[in-house]
Amino acid sequence: MEATHALWLLAVPVSALMVAALARRIGASAPLALVVAGLLLALLPGVPEFELDPELVLFFFLPPLLFSAAWESSSINLRENTRTIGLLSVGLVLFTTLVVGYTAHLLIPGLPLAAAFVLGAIVAPPDAVAAVSVARRLGLPRRLVTILVGESLFNDATALTAFRVAVAAVAGAGFTLSDGLVRFLFATIAGVAVGLMLGPPMHWLRTRLKDPLVENAVILMAPFAAYLIAETVHASGVIAVVVSGLYLGDRFAASPAVTRLIGHSFWKVLIFILESVVFLLIGLQLPLVLEGLSGYGWSELAWWAVAVFAVVIAVRFLWVFPTSHLARWTSPTARDREADIGWRGRVVISWAGMRGVVSLAAAFAIPFGGAEGEAFPGRSLILFLTFTTVLGTLLVQGLTFPLLIRRLGVGAADERHADTVSEAGAQHAAANAALARLEELVAQEEEPPDESVLERLRQLAEHRQLRAWERLGGGTGPEGAEVPTSTYRRLRLEMLTAERRTFVRMRDERRIDDEVLERVLHELDLEEAALSRG
Repeated sequence: MEATHALWLLAVPVSALMVAALARRIGASAPLALVVAGLLLALLPGVPEFELDPELVLFFFLPPLLFSAAWESSSINLRENTRTIGLLSVGLVLFTTLVVGYTAHLLIPGLPLAAAFVLGAIVAPPDAVAAVSVARRLGLPRRLVTILVGESLFNDATALTAFRVAVAAVAGAGFTLSDGLVRFLFATIAGVAVGLMLGPPMHWLRTRLKDPLVENAVILMAPFAAYLIAETVHASGVIAVVVSGLYLGDRFAASPAVTRLIGHSFWKVLIFILESVVFLLIGLQLPLVLEGLSGYGWSELAWWAVAVFAVVIAVRFLWVFPTSHLARWTSPTARDREADIGWRGRVVISWAGMRGVVSLAAAFAIPFGGAEGEAFPGRSLILFLTFTTVLGTLLVQGLTFPLLIRRLGVGAADERHADTVSEAGAQHAAANAALARLEELVAQEEEPPDESVLERLRQLAEHRQLRAWERLGGGTGPEGAEVPTSTYRRLRLEMLTAERRTFVRMRDERRIDDEVLERVLHELDLEEAALSRG
């Protein structure tokens, strides 16, 4: 029995990776494919129930996913959009909690207002995983991606605080609005403090380890340490993880090149695995969600599910458009930035409210007992409505999001061209600095270096100087002829392939050892990665 249980536990990540790989292969949305696959697996006979442990999600899945998103985000861009992100991650979450709560209380007979607010807080925050994976895959303009990612990084803290306050109200713990506000402010400020306190020593430690594997292992521990420390002192673990991720990500350039190469690849693989498992687990929750609903009719369940889903969608539109205009009226700076978004950008932001695993984890974390030891009112119903809202937003909004973006003509083509131009200018300045430094070093040498060495260094600097400019022309000259650096790249890649085959053949013939093969292939891989980037 234990062996069978272990095999099923292995089957979840294996199935998730297979579905995600297939979705990437055919160009489909991996999150949507994984959710659908989870639903189908849950309906198969013999498949055991996989209950989504809220502690597992909040302590194991959420910290690295948030940390990675914060690591890759620009703190400068986030600061430039603080007003918009704050209105979404705090104002919209609280507004959604109130509107959904009152709607559910009025719509569902016998559901207390405090329990309805629990439902509102649970479904209020869009999911960080869904927002990041969809926004970046669709190539949205940088400002829209920054807003969506920034919102998803911070809104969980607001929602989880509102959730705990609402649960305390159901339990009869003397809840007041002032208590909730104090708790939220403390959780936010203390979470920022924990993140800032953890960031500098982590950065100091990793810059002195001089070992790429150990350094990346230290970074891997950072999100878990930030979350656990913050939650221990009743601060926001979400904010602590995000702040530490932003701090360390801004300073990652201080690490050695090998450390960055290893870390980049490691985090890509880790996040791919975690995201795949998370979305598959969402679909697998169907049997558990349907338990405890025997007292309700399917027609009324369907009506309530559609109503809550529709309110969640409508509330986001009702908030985004008026508040964006309000920000433009109250601040000239905000007015200039909002003009760049336009009504099309506001439609995209309004439709990008996909919910995810955090909402489900919060729903499963609802205690079974309410006030005075009584059963928590409507727990099974809240879990069901959370699941249908998460599923509805992922499928309806996720499937229509690409079509909406294409119809609105919202893309980042101009930004990509501008990025290439700015990169070309930066490459030009950096190459000039490198050549100037080379001449300084040559002048300081007692004996001039070999001219062939100097010529090779100058050619390499010039190659980097021209590479970005040539990407603007697609690697061809004015008459369509291949430019010299493109020729160099193409021929050098073929040479690297020949070298790699030779090394492998010599290993197969036992003329070199596997350790030698690994070392020389790593050197070839580094050069090929640099060439392929061009």
